[in-house]
Amino acid sequence: MQLEELLAQAKALPSIPRVVSEVMAELNKDDPDPRLISEAVATDPGLTARMLKLANSAFFGLTREILSVQDAISVLGFHHVRTLVQAVALSSSFKTVPGVNLEQFWRYSLNTAKICRTLAKSLRYNDGAAFTAGLVHAVGDLVMHIGMPEVVAKLDWTVSPLDLKRAEAERAALGYTYADVSAAFAQKWDFPEVIVTALKHQLLPFEGDIYEPMAGVVHMASWRARAQEIHMDRAGLTATFPDVVAILLGLELDMVLDKDPSEWTSAGELSAFMG
Repeated sequence: MQLEELLAQAKALPSIPRVVSEVMAELNKDDPDPRLISEAVATDPGLTARMLKLANSAFFGLTREILSVQDAISVLGFHHVRTLVQAVALSSSFKTVPGVNLEQFWRYSLNTAKICRTLAKSLRYNDGAAFTAGLVHAVGDLVMHIGMPEVVAKLDWTVSPLDLKRAEAERAALGYTYADVSAAFAQKWDFPEVIVTALKHQLLPFEGDIYEPMAGVVHMASWRARAQEIHMDRAGLTATFPDVVAILLGLELDMVLDKDPSEWTSAGELSAFMG
């Protein structure tokens, strides 16, 4: 199936929830109104409950309890509320995906997001955008499993979704990868252009005339999170380290490992995320 055909199957793919679309539209304004955001979220009790549950999990590492959406805006700020709303919308929109272990998928994605955030901070990039990019960087994998389950099941049989050579196998079999689908999906959901671009170029962030440091951060973080997921040892980390991307970001292996999360995503945090 061509990429255009896959994306044309709009009925099979989740659309951004109406409430989330309204909240995002307000957050995209130069001067968002906290009252309008709170009122919009309040129209969906399920969204409200899940936002508060996630805000009070280890997701943000807060030391005080968030009791309301207004409280979340006050304590976290608009940027993190955007991440919170997008995260809840994503996890609730992909409740079941054929052939995918969603607990593993979201654990890996959350770990990637955490590493993106710490790497971006150290490089003085937008850490909020980096976190969101990391969280959604592989959502194309879910879209592909939904849109063409039989085709992707054959791929899964030979190369697992979290294998470091997965993208290479997808390109050989399909002509495109989960990164292309992730970028298209993020665009469909009206994610900021900086995130769409990072997803689009995450596999080859510095090739030819392309120079996308945020994509490089996603590339590095996803490599590290995949290595963690498959329990790669130091020798394996050294052998698979993305040297070219690292050099252009000004990183070395130990510098990247130093940005590992203080705590890898726990079962409790995953439970809060998945609802």
